[in-house]
Amino acid sequence: MRGGWLVVMSSALVMAGSACSSGQQADNRVTVSTAACGARWRQAAPGWRTFEVDNSSTSAAEVELIDPASGGIYAEIEGMGPATTRPMRIDLGSGSYAFRCLIEDTDAITGPVTRIPGDRRGAGAVVPVTDDDLLGPAREYHAYVTAGLRVLTRQTGTLVRDIRRGDLAAARAAWLPAHLTYERLGAAYGTFGNFDDEIDRRADGLAGGVASPGFTGFYRLEYGLWHGQRPAELRGPARRLGRAVRALRAAFPQMEVDLLDLGLRTHEILENALQFQLTGHDDYGSGTTLATTAANITGTRELLRILRPLLVTRYRSLPAVYSALDLLQRLVGAQRKPAGRWVPVRELAVITRERIDAAAGQALEVLAPIAVILEPRRT
Repeated sequence: MRGGWLVVMSSALVMAGSACSSGQQADNRVTVSTAACGARWRQAAPGWRTFEVDNSSTSAAEVELIDPASGGIYAEIEGMGPATTRPMRIDLGSGSYAFRCLIEDTDAITGPVTRIPGDRRGAGAVVPVTDDDLLGPAREYHAYVTAGLRVLTRQTGTLVRDIRRGDLAAARAAWLPAHLTYERLGAAYGTFGNFDDEIDRRADGLAGGVASPGFTGFYRLEYGLWHGQRPAELRGPARRLGRAVRALRAAFPQMEVDLLDLGLRTHEILENALQFQLTGHDDYGSGTTLATTAANITGTRELLRILRPLLVTRYRSLPAVYSALDLLQRLVGAQRKPAGRWVPVRELAVITRERIDAAAGQALEVLAPIAVILEPRRT
């Protein structure tokens, strides 16, 4: 199971078709209604158990198995439709348990408490995160992006001026620093909306591919700068990129980072790097997708820094996250050459590429539970 003890919080682990052990059938049904949440149940000793959760209400519901003292969540089922039954399978350790039902448009209801004797640990409970908990980190991340956009505007201006005056050698040198600044802002791409298409669009799916008029932004300039296009061919795309960056900087103060995105992007930034950068997919000529991966690692670390106060008491595997990122950063950083050059992915030795991919996979595995932990919840 990905992420160990915390993944029990994910609805992906609510397994259909699991059988109950003998002697437990009588009180495994958990009924959800506007009047009650579950019923009194018993378990003589720690161990695995499958509850059958039945939503008898007429609205969608969430059902959580919680620690009644702390409110921490052991397991959950999300998005449960009315008149449906779903299983919840969990390793129950010694301790106190209760079901909490959150039906749409009603207050939360907590059912009776059950105590399991002994001293064996089972699935760990995680204290839920609320919108209020995430407002401070969201403001801090907004400030981080605002500062990054100031740098990006300056760097993009240099790139545009180099192309305008026909100095393509200088433009090639200016392209990478500007692009990496943008790539460090990964958690905000969803907030940027159409600006992201203007600034960092791939040629995928465009009629005509790299020759399409809709191919814009950094990748369009990368293609032209490293495929021998003349300044006259690049000035229009460069002006368009400069305008998009300035417009984004002007609009961003009124934009709000989605609170749900803060947790999701800790995983998704590197997931995109694995799919598009470490495969060489996004290499439009400069051979710098490993530099982009390094920028994505930096962006992930910044997000983790901001979220650390919420994670340090909720995620026991957080040290493993930093260890995995350290290893990936070392392996990627080893491919940086003098004068700011990077080894293109296509030129990596097979064993080197396998090690980088494996390190990225391990980092993604330990990052994955954070999205579930930091999902804002009703309490």
